[in-house]
Amino acid sequence: MRKTWSAALVSLAVAATTALTTGAACPPPQHQRLLARDDFRHGTGQWSTELEKGGSVTAKDGVLDVDVPAGASVWFKREFSGRYEIDFTATPVSQGGANDRVSDLNSFWNARDARSPEDLFATPRSGALADYDNLTTYYAGLGANYNTTTRLRRYVGVAGERPLIYDYTSPLLTANEPNRIRLVSDGKHIQYWDNGELVFDYTDEDPYTSGWFAFRTTWSHFHITDFRVWRLGTGGHGA
Repeated sequence: MRKTWSAALVSLAVAATTALTTGAACPPPQHQRLLARDDFRHGTGQWSTELEKGGSVTAKDGVLDVDVPAGASVWFKREFSGRYEIDFTATPVSQGGANDRVSDLNSFWNARDARSPEDLFATPRSGALADYDNLTTYYAGLGANYNTTTRLRRYVGVAGERPLIYDYTSPLLTANEPNRIRLVSDGKHIQYWDNGELVFDYTDEDPYTSGWFAFRTTWSHFHITDFRVWRLGTGGHGA
């Protein structure tokens, strides 16, 4: 598709904003202790899966394999609160499979469902994206919309409202290349890192500081490894 001059100017502005944000931001705070982990060698017992149109989510030989034809949310069953960081590696699989579309490495974190805020799993959800409008949560989409956008949203628990915080055209996904993701929840300060690059650096004056985490995708195939959740040490951004 031929770019218009206006689209080109928007892309340049986004790139400049990204560069300024990355350059000015502090590094993520240091880990203090391990809160949770999954090496994906003992099944999916730590996870709860919501699939819009089926597919498979399996854990074997150190890999969580998410191979789905439509929307999928894979929730870690434990709630986290306070100052913490979630780390994992996700690789978009492109090997000719029916769902091997390189797109939508997405995440929910500090998520609660407004219909059952104290128990995320007390309210059933279908796996379709619109079904998550009732969440209060942060939502990051790396390489969404057929691998053309990378966005941060702050859901507010109201149907039809998904407020957009950042809308970038990079970084995006590369087929069969790993993405080491770091999600920092540090009081008012939220960060999202991809392969050592700071993508989102957001200060929320009314922050979500506790809730649940999920891998989220749609019509795609991912291999996920090395899931860790860390308590953050002193010296971070704080609340």
